[in-house]
Amino acid sequence: MLVRVSREEAPILRELEVATYQETFGPFIKEADMAHYFAHELSLATIETELADPESEHYFVLDADQKIAGFLKFNWGQAQTEHELDHAFEIQRIYVLASHQGQGLGKELFDFALEEARKRGFDWAWLGVWEKNFRAQDFYFQYGFEKFSQHDYITGETVDTDWLLRKKLN
Repeated sequence: MLVRVSREEAPILRELEVATYQETFGPFIKEADMAHYFAHELSLATIETELADPESEHYFVLDADQKIAGFLKFNWGQAQTEHELDHAFEIQRIYVLASHQGQGLGKELFDFALEEARKRGFDWAWLGVWEKNFRAQDFYFQYGFEKFSQHDYITGETVDTDWLLRKKLN
């Protein structure tokens, strides 16, 4: 089940974002770079600002026990991190705690995001994925996404490459 994140839940969202980012990228990024990222990109103030943006939405996904197991963030309009596609919908963040992976929660989040993009009449859905995250790439390719660009993703002094993937919706 998905529930929209309220502004009052910003501290809970931040804790979840830090935990899932650490689980996903901790083995590949220096500790100092992670600390810098958490203090700036995932600060409580940044998350509160994102939650207040009218062109961005956040959702928690709940497990069978109604506990928060992951989250989703999507954007449109000026809230998007890139503006390469006209009339586009960005799926910016989709993370599930490692303890809950393999239960279909990521698929539930992703299906919901795509349905929202379609319901809202967007022409494109797009996202960024780390070039070395082959499992995620395969997942997105199964949905018909294709690579159309790439950009640097910076965590402190660590610079990685994200592939930008898109899917035509209409």
